[in-house]
Amino acid sequence: MFLTKLSRQNPNPLALISTRHLSTLHDRYSFKPPPSLSPNPQDHPNPNCNPNPNPNFKKKQKPRYRPPSSLDREDQEPIHSDLPFDFRYSYTESSPEARPIGLREPKYSPFGPGRLDRPWIGVCAPAVDPKVRSVEGTEEEDLKLEEERRRRREAVQGEPLSSAERKILVEKCQRGKTKKQINLGRDGLTHNMLNDIHNHWKHEEAVRIKCQGVPTVDMRNVCTQLEDKTFGKIICRHGSLIILFRGRNYNPKKRPVIPLMLWKPHEPKYPKLIKTTIDGLSIEETKEMRKRGLVVPALTKLARNGYYGNLVPMVRDAFLSSELVRIDCQGLEKSDYKKIGCKLRELVPCILVTFDKEQIVVWKGKDYKPVEDAYFLPERELFDSPESDVVSGAERWDSSDDNSSQTEYYSGDDE
Repeated sequence: MFLTKLSRQNPNPLALISTRHLSTLHDRYSFKPPPSLSPNPQDHPNPNCNPNPNPNFKKKQKPRYRPPSSLDREDQEPIHSDLPFDFRYSYTESSPEARPIGLREPKYSPFGPGRLDRPWIGVCAPAVDPKVRSVEGTEEEDLKLEEERRRRREAVQGEPLSSAERKILVEKCQRGKTKKQINLGRDGLTHNMLNDIHNHWKHEEAVRIKCQGVPTVDMRNVCTQLEDKTFGKIICRHGSLIILFRGRNYNPKKRPVIPLMLWKPHEPKYPKLIKTTIDGLSIEETKEMRKRGLVVPALTKLARNGYYGNLVPMVRDAFLSSELVRIDCQGLEKSDYKKIGCKLRELVPCILVTFDKEQIVVWKGKDYKPVEDAYFLPERELFDSPESDVVSGAERWDSSDDNSSQTEYYSGDDE
């Protein structure tokens, strides 16, 4: 009866308790309830206010965070480098003596617009302004640059290494001791590779470089360019593996400024390697020689990304018994075996006959004479060392460090 009477007086006792509690909060803490969060305008405390007056309005999104980049050089001056040589994309696969007949693109600098204080002339970025250079002063300027490179290299190298020091550095660079290595591929010694070598020299006194592909046809040029452009010293060479020493007086904090190329420039146009008729022959004789050259037994089969250091002496020896030599290049890129043919024409020397069917056919010519200075390079070399050190140091090399044996030379693809 009591509950029935109470329910008649107050039908909802919980509502009465909540009302008393809110009134207590209003009195003690001046509590004000927040406005309604409902999007319905009927429930909004101010019905005259429209939360979205323009339905087509889109709120501007905050731009995404972009980290600072070295490419944003609007207010910065161009990079200046005092390296005494012309900047090229590849120092081993491009020759200053080869004159192109045209360019495949406008003269846009691969270093980026306004990032280098040297102008790009389509082939290289010369160390001397080409507008000021005269025809008579070209040789003098080249001699000055060569003398500057020699002076700086001697200052960095200091006293030559002793036999014991050289053996210790060679031992540290073996594959069983370290995995750090720089790979020199089909493009040869590129400009950006100079920066990689100096980065390795921050932590190690010597760096191991493995050469593969087209540049290995002329390993002498590779060794010469490495020492000339890095100011380092080659202390050992085993086939395609080279150990490059940074020098006694090398200071990583005073390393030269090497601006990086942002993209690879297009190669300029050069004269055709294969002419319609070979010099001294008629059209019929040229056609007959090309047909005969494709059926001659192949001298060797080149492996992809292999070691071709013995190719030049092999072709010279083959010319002693045959006037035509064929080299099988199946599996190689077209540009690769064309570059190999161009190197053979200069080093053997010989006359290029054809590149058809992925073959290189060369002719020794009518007035061929064997070259007096032999091109043969030993498989193992320790530079500036006594003869006894050459033998002992070569035998200490691990056979797994280099894949330049005859097995790889005649085998298939190189891993």
